[in-house]
Amino acid sequence: MDERAVYAGLTQIFRDLFNDDTIVLSAETSAADIEGWDSFNNITLMVAAETEFGVKLRSDEIENLSNIGDLVRAIERQGVKTDSR
Repeated sequence: MDERAVYAGLTQIFRDLFNDDTIVLSAETSAADIEGWDSFNNITLMVAAETEFGVKLRSDEIENLSNIGDLVRAIERQGVKTDSR
């Protein structure tokens, strides 16, 4: 799966969680850019991303994420399975 596919998968996760089909993610997107992206939703997002891409993010990796680009790189470092959608 390439970077574009990771962004597409994450975008769908965000759209589903926040019930907002207008969300478009970029490398710079952070919690400050998405209304309702709080600590609780962050946990939900991380679990959904792990499930979607077949990866396991360590807590220190999650704590050091500052934007979507960081999350995409963390997912790519582990390699990702075929999109399950």
